[in-house]
Amino acid sequence: SFDIYSFCQTPAEYYIKRKSRHCNTMKVLPATLATLILATTARAFTNHALVSHTTTTTTLHSTPTTTEKTTNYATPQRYLAPHPKNNVPPHIAALVGRGLHERPNHPLGIINAKIKEYFELRQKNDDGPTFDFFLGEDPIVTTQQCFDDLRIEPDHPGRSPSDTYYLTDTTLLRTHTSAHQSQHLRDGHEAFLCAGDVYRRDEIDASHYPAFHQLEGVRLFDPEVVGTAAGEEWVKSPECQMIADDLKATLEGLMDHLFGPVEKRWSEDYFPFTEPSFECEILYEGEWLEVLGCGVIHTEVLDMAG
Repeated sequence: SFDIYSFCQTPAEYYIKRKSRHCNTMKVLPATLATLILATTARAFTNHALVSHTTTTTTLHSTPTTTEKTTNYATPQRYLAPHPKNNVPPHIAALVGRGLHERPNHPLGIINAKIKEYFELRQKNDDGPTFDFFLGEDPIVTTQQCFDDLRIEPDHPGRSPSDTYYLTDTTLLRTHTSAHQSQHLRDGHEAFLCAGDVYRRDEIDASHYPAFHQLEGVRLFDPEVVGTAAGEEWVKSPECQMIADDLKATLEGLMDHLFGPVEKRWSEDYFPFTEPSFECEILYEGEWLEVLGCGVIHTEVLDMAG
């Protein structure tokens, strides 16, 4: 997945996730490419069931058009409702719901299309699963969706009003597209990509902006293939290693698809929602650039998603 800054200096993080009973995740930081600064962030996960979709095409699709038509998310007043915990300033409310990643000729839309293209080619050439594609989902989520479902503790600094835009005590502007992950799993989706605008109270500098974009992917695997172990037993199992290897190979292929063939190196990392977790760097213009973090999704996250 990738973080991108567009011409107007609006960063977009694209996250890809791959999922199974045990899953992976990736996160990317910015890298200069022509007039864009790109950074790759992806999370790959693996879970419990092979994808089984009614659609017979490889075309990825968006959320139902009825949802897109009935709600206009580019409505600043929607995010400025009076509440003692509301800390969304008008200039941030004005950025919500612009759909930059859905515009075919926008840098974000171009990267979005390239990522979809990569997974479509994998489905066609490698007999991979067909991915559902979700666009235009509501940027207002609950603390349960954004934090609790992902094992992010109540005292985590990312939950602080100094880091997150709250509308009420329990609703906020999503800080990552992972906020939709558990709901899609509960709804029975077993392989999907999810793209959207996300918001964090970051100070603006060369690699941070309070409004950016993410894209993540999720795929579930058959429990007969990966087993049903949990905890340390799972982390030390050959099935977990198999999923981690598959995750890395998938994301290395994505990096080559986006950057062209590049040298890569992996290191261990930590995320509360994945175990094990990894970080990847690519050799770009003679320097090592951190492009993604990833990991096998934590069994507790999958259990909470049902």
